[in-house]
Amino acid sequence: MIDRSRPSLRALLVRGFLALLMVGLPAVGQQQPPSAAVPPPEQTKADDKDDTSQKAKENLQSGTSNDRLFYTLPNFLTVQNVGQLPPLTPGQKFKVAARSSFDYVEYFWYGALAGISQAENSEAGYGQGAAGYAKRYGQAFADGTIENFMTAAVFPSLLRQDPRFYQSGRGSFWHRTGYAISRIFVTFSDSGHQQFNYSEIVGSALAAGISTYSYYPQNERNWGNAASVWGTQVGYDTLAIVVKEFWPDIRRKVSHMREHQSATP
Repeated sequence: MIDRSRPSLRALLVRGFLALLMVGLPAVGQQQPPSAAVPPPEQTKADDKDDTSQKAKENLQSGTSNDRLFYTLPNFLTVQNVGQLPPLTPGQKFKVAARSSFDYVEYFWYGALAGISQAENSEAGYGQGAAGYAKRYGQAFADGTIENFMTAAVFPSLLRQDPRFYQSGRGSFWHRTGYAISRIFVTFSDSGHQQFNYSEIVGSALAAGISTYSYYPQNERNWGNAASVWGTQVGYDTLAIVVKEFWPDIRRKVSHMREHQSATP
């Protein structure tokens, strides 16, 4: 799953802008004129249908996915087929949370986040130099891991909630965006009923409290900072889940662009 460690407001806005830009790629692509080198619509639809069917088959077998956002970041709890997948057991929830948290890509992701914090001198109490970077790296790793386990394993197991995000894939851009944002506050129980997403809201709040009062610089261990961390986590999760909704469209667009480029002499 995607890291939720606390970036600065500026870094958050930059990431949000990039995420929305990527989300808009499919809509931009629809406005481009068709090219003779692009496969016929019937073939494209058939390829997309085969790809969807294969992923649906994988989801039905495991209950999770092997997908990666932009071919890199773990996206194992994003699935299709709402109402058709069996509930995850507590063991499966902890397994997929660990699989996401300790994926090899995450180590580079945390390194990049620590570098941004170092450059902006976030958490100034950590200082600069190699020691300061190491502390920021540890903070990023711990923040992401704690929140991933709280929102994807601990609270979903205790409350019997489903930590997966079910892509809609239907309707207009704004309809799908609204649906994705709503999933921050609404989720499914293991029995298939919709309910308030305590796992995300309360789980991320507890994770923010643990992080703030455990290893943040002493002068930042207060309620105000904990609330700021919590708000940033939920905000970042909201942006991430919107990207997850549109990632299949972006992936198909990129695939078709590659096919077009390879077919062009």
